[in-house]
Amino acid sequence: MAWNLSCPSWEAKLRAGKSLIPDLPLFKAEGDRAVAVFNKLRLADVPGTPAMADAAGEWFREIVRALFGSLDPATQVRAIREVFTLVPKKNNKTTGGALLMLTALLINRRPNAEFFFVAPVHDTAEIAFSAVAGAIALDPVLGKKLHVRDHLKRIVHRESGAELAILTFDPSVLTGQKVSGGVLIDELHVVAKANKAASSIRQLRGGMLPFPEAFMMFITTQSEEAPSGVFKAELQKARAIRDGTREGVMLPVLFEWSPTQQKDAAFWRDPKHWHMVTPNAGRSITIERLIEEFDTAQATSEEESRSWASQHLNVEIGLALHSDRWAGADYWEQQARSAFTLDELIALCEVLTVGIDGGGHDDLLGFCVIGRVTGTRNWMVWTHAWAHPDVLIRRKSEAERLLDFVREGTLTITEEHKDDVIEVASIVAHIEASGKLNLIGVDAAGLGGLLDALGEVGILPVDAGGKIVAIKQGGWLNGAILTLERKLAEGGLIHGGQLLMNWCVSNAKIEAKGMTVSITKQTSGRAKIDPLSAMLDAAELMLRNPVVQCGIDSWLRSAA
Repeated sequence: MAWNLSCPSWEAKLRAGKSLIPDLPLFKAEGDRAVAVFNKLRLADVPGTPAMADAAGEWFREIVRALFGSLDPATQVRAIREVFTLVPKKNNKTTGGALLMLTALLINRRPNAEFFFVAPVHDTAEIAFSAVAGAIALDPVLGKKLHVRDHLKRIVHRESGAELAILTFDPSVLTGQKVSGGVLIDELHVVAKANKAASSIRQLRGGMLPFPEAFMMFITTQSEEAPSGVFKAELQKARAIRDGTREGVMLPVLFEWSPTQQKDAAFWRDPKHWHMVTPNAGRSITIERLIEEFDTAQATSEEESRSWASQHLNVEIGLALHSDRWAGADYWEQQARSAFTLDELIALCEVLTVGIDGGGHDDLLGFCVIGRVTGTRNWMVWTHAWAHPDVLIRRKSEAERLLDFVREGTLTITEEHKDDVIEVASIVAHIEASGKLNLIGVDAAGLGGLLDALGEVGILPVDAGGKIVAIKQGGWLNGAILTLERKLAEGGLIHGGQLLMNWCVSNAKIEAKGMTVSITKQTSGRAKIDPLSAMLDAAELMLRNPVVQCGIDSWLRSAA
């Protein structure tokens, strides 16, 4: 029978400093044996070379006890097949994880078993290997049992033939590996940004299937930007199991505050709360040291303080608020509402404007509808984007994030190169049929076949009696930028809380010239802002206070 690994009372336990691991029917002898081995391992790079019995917090011993105490000695079947640990930096994360894997190698019973510690980068792999090799060098008994192969970063058990390999994440190396013992992936939020990260982890799971005692462990801090890819997927799964809304064989140990507390800057900035998410306080880190570091981060910038909080307090960052950010980003998340459809927006609004911003084959085609709500004159924003498959190849660093948007339903990856503009034209025709469409604003550059596709459905440029107008970019959008900022700050604009737009808003960078500001692709670099650019085009039209009667005459009246 599967174990219940949920911990619904986790918030109360976190406040009280109690264990986040639920009561489990552990095999006591197995768990105690693992803890005894782990406790004897010593830290070679710390004065006095303390044993983990003193250097590690009880929170980590509880993980060791639960993971190895879930192995039935009679059947050799492990009830806890996976562990997801979310813990801030400076809490003995990498070193503790490396020595947990050394413990696994030492108590393993399978001949020639394979264990892996997977680091996100070379430097982290060096830290992990040094911790393992150092612990072995300090113990004469371990020196006889284990052969340290420094050049390969491998530890071989002389009696069982089992090996622990310490690797830097590389899909080509991990693909096809048999995980007959166990694997620990360090800093999953960094690994998740690598190309084919999700596929590699999926294959590692597949490599565990023939081995009932094999395990997988993730140990990571929060991301410095909104979670994405496989990190987001595994974090969501761990939270669901913790909260009791999903069953699974993953033990979640998450040192994080509730979503409400994480969004409350006054709460997470107060050091009196930090002990709750700093389980190794008093050992590898102190609250006093954290306060010093945070003061330095605050003195640098808001961006730096939020980044620091993500790494040292596990505060999940929704928008990466950098120093040259668009001012509207400060209010964007608070104006999110439950997701609404385009048809719901059309029904609620008296007049609509559309903005379209397109790029090349490794770019996004951004689309935005702004509606003026009947009665209140507030604005509603709905966006979508399209991309060619090329973007996943040419923008490998963002591929997993883009696939998140596909799953969200806000990004469409088209099969054929013309499919994006055909779908855009179809949506515009649908909006036009409502009788509420005023005008369509486009960036004249890089339109490709968009005008042809719109012409096919009877949507023409204004100089041909239609509704498509070219919107000047750069400083010409100063009014739209400032109006959107004000609307957001005053609560006069709402949107559906799309991850896609959260990302684009966080990517936007302001360039000031005299009294005008601009948001351009040039200032934002390679970061994507196309749907945001489309929103600026639609806002430029909406701020002209359009009337419901549409067409070139209304454009000339509003522009006069």
